Order: sequence, then structure tokens, then C-alpha cells
Amino acid sequence: MTAPSLTHIGADGKADMVDVGDKAETVRIAVAEGYVRMRPETLDLILTGNAKKGDVIATARLAGIMAAKQTANLIPLCHPLMLSKVSVDITPDKALPGLRVQTMAKLTGRTGVEMEALTAATVACLTIYDMAKAADREMEIGGIRLVQKSGGRSGDYIRDERQG
Repeated sequence: MTAPSLTHIGADGKADMVDVGDKAETVRIAVAEGYVRMRPETLDLILTGNAKKGDVIATARLAGIMAAKQTANLIPLCHPLMLSKVSVDITPDKALPGLRVQTMAKLTGRTGVEMEALTAATVACLTIYDMAKAADREMEIGGIRLVQKSGGRSGDYIRDERQG
């Protein structure tokens, strides 16, 4: 078995965009998640629609979708992709307390959509923070991670929750 290698680093150690031209087109889906922990009063403020900047959840959902579509402009070696679907689900979690964000990116193509799903989750969380920071500067963004992916040569991946 060969040791894993970094696909974006050439033999000379320089950054290199992967050539996906010979890869088969397959349906590729990635799911990512994150959260914004906040004071219970801040969560209530958001859920009642009383945040100064407006509808936090709707704005964060749109920001996440827009971010997924711009991933290649943000991450230097990502390919520009024709995404067929991006979803951003934001749910309150009183136990956190805060908001949990789950994103999904999908396409039929030659490269995966993990970075698009992760970018959507990250920007949705950042937008929640931005829109509620006037009420709570102690908010914490965390848990940004890939949950699952399917399609492509490397096969399917589902995060083992026992691994953390």
C-alpha cells in the first residue's frame, strides 16, 4: 500500500492544480456542517426575528449558497464548478445553545464538491456571527467538517462519529 500524498503539490513541492480532464463524470454530493454557539438570549433574539440586521437565518442560508458558487474564487486550486444543487439548512439547538448549519453541494462532473459544501457551511456561520454580533460578541463558530461525500474515484465517505 502506498502512503497517501497531497494531490495539489507537484513532485517539485510547488502548488499544482489537479488535471481532472481524464476523470469520468459522475454524480458527486458532499455534506458539511458547522455551528454557531451563542447566549440563549441571542438565540431567542434570532428566532423571534428581532435582530437589528434582519432575518439572520434566511440571510445566512443565501450567503452559504452564494459562497458555494464562489468557492473557486476563494480557494486558489479549486476548479470552477457547475453546481446543480446547493442547500443550506439552519436549525436552532437550545442545548448548544445556538444554530447548527448543514450544507449539501451536488453536481455531475469530474471533481468533488467537498470544498463547496465546506465553504457554504463556513460562510453561513460567519454570516450568522456578523448579523448577531451587536448582541453577542462572545459567539463561537466551530465544528466545520465534512460529514459525507459520494461519487468519484475515491469512493464514498461517511464520517465515523465515534472518531469525533
